[in-house]
Amino acid sequence: MAKGEGGSLWQLICEAPVSTAGGRGVTLFKDLTRELEASATGDRLRPLLEDLKVRSLLSGMFEGSPYLTALAQRDSQRLSAFLTSPPETSYQDLVVALRRQMARASDLAFAKSALRQFKSGVALLTALADLGGVWPVMTVTRVLSETADVAVNEAVRFLFREAVARGEWRADTGEAADAASGYFVLAMGKWGAFELNYSSDIDLIVFFDRDKTKYCGQQDLQSFYVRLTKDLVALLEERTPGGYVFRTDLRLRPDAGATQVALSTAAAHGYYETVGQNWERAAMIKARVAAGDMTAGQEFLDELAPFIWRKYLDYAAIADIHAMKRQIHAHKGLGDVAVLGQNIKLGRGGIREIEFFVQTQQLIAGGRQADLRKRETLAALRALEKRGWVQPVVATELDHAYRYLRRLEHRLQMVGDEQTHDMPGDDDGLLEISRFCGHEDVGLFSRELRQVLETVERHYAGLFEGAPALSGADSNMVFAGATDDPATVEELARLGYSQPSQVLAIVRSWHHGRTQAVRSARARERLTEVQPLLITALADTVDPDAAIAGFDRFLSELPAGVQLFSLLKANPALIRLIANIMGSAPRLARILSERRRLLDAVLDPHAPGDAAVASGLDGVLAREFAQARRQGRSEPLQDILDRARVIGSEQGFLTGLGLLTGSLTAAQAGAAYATIAERLVAALLADVTLELELDHGKVPGAAAVVVALGKLGGREMTASSDLDLILIYDFDDGALQSDGPRPLAAAHYYARLTQRLVTALSAPTAEGKLYDVDMRLRPSGQKGPLATRLSSFAAYQASEAWTWEHMALTRARVIAGSRELGVRTEAAIRDCLIKPRDRTQIARDVHEMRALIAKEKGTDNIWDLKQVRGGLVDLEFIAQHLQLIHAASNPSVLDQNTLAAIGKLEAAGCLDRQTSSALRKSGRLLSDLGQILRLCLDHNFEPQTAPGGLKDLLAKAGGVVSFENLETELISALAVIYQAFERLIV
Repeated sequence: MAKGEGGSLWQLICEAPVSTAGGRGVTLFKDLTRELEASATGDRLRPLLEDLKVRSLLSGMFEGSPYLTALAQRDSQRLSAFLTSPPETSYQDLVVALRRQMARASDLAFAKSALRQFKSGVALLTALADLGGVWPVMTVTRVLSETADVAVNEAVRFLFREAVARGEWRADTGEAADAASGYFVLAMGKWGAFELNYSSDIDLIVFFDRDKTKYCGQQDLQSFYVRLTKDLVALLEERTPGGYVFRTDLRLRPDAGATQVALSTAAAHGYYETVGQNWERAAMIKARVAAGDMTAGQEFLDELAPFIWRKYLDYAAIADIHAMKRQIHAHKGLGDVAVLGQNIKLGRGGIREIEFFVQTQQLIAGGRQADLRKRETLAALRALEKRGWVQPVVATELDHAYRYLRRLEHRLQMVGDEQTHDMPGDDDGLLEISRFCGHEDVGLFSRELRQVLETVERHYAGLFEGAPALSGADSNMVFAGATDDPATVEELARLGYSQPSQVLAIVRSWHHGRTQAVRSARARERLTEVQPLLITALADTVDPDAAIAGFDRFLSELPAGVQLFSLLKANPALIRLIANIMGSAPRLARILSERRRLLDAVLDPHAPGDAAVASGLDGVLAREFAQARRQGRSEPLQDILDRARVIGSEQGFLTGLGLLTGSLTAAQAGAAYATIAERLVAALLADVTLELELDHGKVPGAAAVVVALGKLGGREMTASSDLDLILIYDFDDGALQSDGPRPLAAAHYYARLTQRLVTALSAPTAEGKLYDVDMRLRPSGQKGPLATRLSSFAAYQASEAWTWEHMALTRARVIAGSRELGVRTEAAIRDCLIKPRDRTQIARDVHEMRALIAKEKGTDNIWDLKQVRGGLVDLEFIAQHLQLIHAASNPSVLDQNTLAAIGKLEAAGCLDRQTSSALRKSGRLLSDLGQILRLCLDHNFEPQTAPGGLKDLLAKAGGVVSFENLETELISALAVIYQAFERLIV
């Protein structure tokens, strides 16, 4: 502690607050005088109380500070003792008394009382020395900091003695239990720099070295240190009738939202080496060991030096710190320099700007110039001046401003022992604080303060001339640091986030590297660059909280984030797209996280389902197959299957994005999905055929085709559709088996080919699977052979097939295989469909089949678009029934696509225009909604729990303004189809 000039405190008084004649301060001073004169020491104190300097100091103190008045009235004898002794002696007496009391403290209650008596004594003593001009302001800050040192040290020592008494700690003879414990407390911030303000919190971080412990209790080591730290906090900050010692803040520890209040040094080093933040580097400049095992603590700080002090000029870190300061200004409403209501710490020209001015330059150059590594702000400022980083006149002006503002800060806090930095907001309050600072002329005081603030602002701005302006939604928000910034919470709420604190926690977790994608410093740098746009885009979805939670899950499943963030930076439109996915399409979000390369596919210039992509698919797969053969791989088909899945997932994902963004209609998306499936089936059929031929040869004169039915046949596929397929083959009548080294009978040969094709399409590989395949629509269903010869297929359809099989056949088309056999197969299908039929019998069969389906899968849920009455099953049955009964006389009505078939039925005069138009309108609505739901969800749609973004997307797809209107439209569409079903199928 700095020494004064000697003599009693009252003899050293050289200034005082201003009190008014007849005011509160004068009255309270008279009351105190009478009390002291009535005491046993009254005669000795009379000259003291009659001294003008003492009278002015105490009257001014009583008038300006209710808190200090209460301290003086609580123990007037202590007040007189302080006035009549040198302040340094009084302080040392307080320290000695505390140590004596703590040494004999038998429980927490006694220790708390002793600590609080000590703190209240220091509070009164430092106020007298400060207000009376006995100690300069930086001496006051040092005494307050040393007070925290003493209090924390004594509290830690007491707690370790208690642990020894409980048998939890092994104490060595002649040594304090805490001294070599491996447990230490780092003083941070102003406390670390010996710059505590009058009513300051103390920022601390607690660490322990596992290798130095002497713990012998039953708990695990971490739990012991956490409990001890919580007891330490309770000793210091719990309010009792005696007040409190210090408010404590442990949120500067590594990843405070996810870690315990006491951390091992090993875990801390791992954190700082991998994901330590730039703001943490700046904070660590002031760190020092304040209590506990001083040796272990200093070793820790020495080892941490490379993290704090980098050898290169770290301008990126400086940009981070400057951004924080600009965020504080913009977000706390701290605009231009003012006097009324000015925040002298965080506002423009305030204390924080001086600290940042110094710290930023320390971080720039401190790695190579060790003499700049000063904790104290003013000492660092002078070191920077000496090194030529700061001009002498600037250093002098900032030194004066810092002392001036810190002194004013003390006055603001002495009024009510509050951690405030705000000037009064009205003229009366300004006059009171002006007088408490010793100014009679409030105008002069205001001009003086403004000049100081403007000087600081000018020098700080000069340091960052040319710094880029922050842009984006979060440019005015503070995500750095250990606590939620209240104004950031407000801004996030304004943007639409209903749980802003959760958003802050998520963003902080990204920057703390809690998942693999953001573990590297480079990834976090890239994230910072795109974060403003990302926060904006996610907030602009209908459910921002779900969107950011979805993006967080997406990040958690990525192995690395550098590529993603670089891609987003280069293509800002992708940010909006990803936000839409996260807010509206959980299924797409999951696919995107599982197949990260899909983001690259988004940038592909080809449109989904584009002919160039589809036709090129065969060539890509053929090249992969040929390369695999050349390299002599034992399982070359595996590479082809993986590649097919990559291409299929990419093209399917692009189709989904087109649907999501509105660049594709539902009908176009259905056709695109079908095109992708057709090309993949054709390519894989060719590849598995070649594989089979290598093993078993060829069947003379044989060929095969794949027939698609269902959604694929009708070119109405969705994102989650399976493939309804039939394989049909034919061969020369004289051919009995294949001609390879391991010949197979023709039927067995094509059954084997079918099995291999199904496996190629549906088997999971490292790249997932392409499609589920359903072959139950083949002749005789599951009881029939996997592959059917054309003649058997035609005979079965002519004489054995049920009505429902002919209905399914209306959607059949050849999609792969031999062109010549394909022509013959489609002719056989057509011949079956254009045969005359008994209209009454067909209607009866359709009703029976629909009743059976309703019994097994019936529902009244309007969002089960397929099975609900009036849904897609009814619509398809209408089209299929009418085609079967009219195709004999009007073959032109045949079309695999349901809505196209209804149009052709109208054109042929088989369906009136009004009914046709109503059915196609209703069918389009069901198709549009079904495409969106299958794209976005893996499960049934539940309006009560569905994302708001998805509901909006559905309403947009339905061409209405709200989801409620959409449900009305849907109910109407279902009624139209059901009524047509009952009227037409007779």
